[in-house]
Amino acid sequence: MALVLRFLNGAYIFRHCPKPYASCPYLVTRFADYCSSSLQNPVAASGRTSSQRKSEGDLQGHHQREVALDIASPEEKPEVSFDKAIKDEIKDHFRRLKDDIVNHWIGPEGRPLHEVLMEQAKVVWQFRGKEDLDKWVVTSDKSIGGRSEVFLKMGKNNQSALLYGTLSSEVPKDGESGRSGYCAMISRIPRGPFEKKRAYDWSQFNTLYLRVRGDGRPWMVNIREDTDIIQRKNQMYSYFMFTRGGPYWQEVKIPFSKFFFSNQGRIRDAQYQLLLDKISSIGFTLADKVDGPFFLEIDFIGVFTDPAHTEEFAYENSPELNPRLFK
Repeated sequence: MALVLRFLNGAYIFRHCPKPYASCPYLVTRFADYCSSSLQNPVAASGRTSSQRKSEGDLQGHHQREVALDIASPEEKPEVSFDKAIKDEIKDHFRRLKDDIVNHWIGPEGRPLHEVLMEQAKVVWQFRGKEDLDKWVVTSDKSIGGRSEVFLKMGKNNQSALLYGTLSSEVPKDGESGRSGYCAMISRIPRGPFEKKRAYDWSQFNTLYLRVRGDGRPWMVNIREDTDIIQRKNQMYSYFMFTRGGPYWQEVKIPFSKFFFSNQGRIRDAQYQLLLDKISSIGFTLADKVDGPFFLEIDFIGVFTDPAHTEEFAYENSPELNPRLFK
């Protein structure tokens, strides 16, 4: 009965429209939709509640709000304040300078002096997250036109750093380079307030301590001193690190007295002792002329004091130990 009454009401409206197809197209369309929906589902149409209509209205309003948020007004422009950015940067540097002054009065690295003097071992670099990888850079002979590739990423379970890639000794065809085939991983120079260079002080330790896992290739461990002299920017102290290969970790201990002095990759005749209180960076270089893939996994890099090691310097051709050779 309700369906018949609704049909008659619709027919009455349709009949009283003067020109249904020209003047009232909207009513014609609504009437057709009305009749079709009533005939298809009369029970659902008659039993519709006000709460359902309210929920549909809420959904439509929520959708409209989402669309309005996605469409940005052309008049709205992001505010970019260079003055504010510069002020924030200056404030951050002054805050770091304040922390350095306070730590200096407390002791080295902000710790009491007796704790530093009694320290026998220290972890300088460890790899437990992406922020630890940001302290390092990788490079290869691609910078001079070579074909070697090197990458650095976190190891399994974020408990180590994995250095891997492909070594190629193919010489670039540029007419200038005579050698090629190296990959390296170098630590960034630490910076203080206002980008002032810092140095590591390892003067109370005598041995470099590493926990690594490799593929059997020999690596060169390089240590650079903190210096502003242009003539000494290519000088470093180096020593070999031999990996065993296989799935097992190995602990590498290299006394600082074993590091030999080199310049631009060549061992110098005059050897000088490494200044442990002015260490700027450490690096690992692979250049064994064996083309192919490689990897080196590093857990941590540290220093410690070995009481059994009493050697101060391992090389006799030093101006300090044997000045007669350099007269």
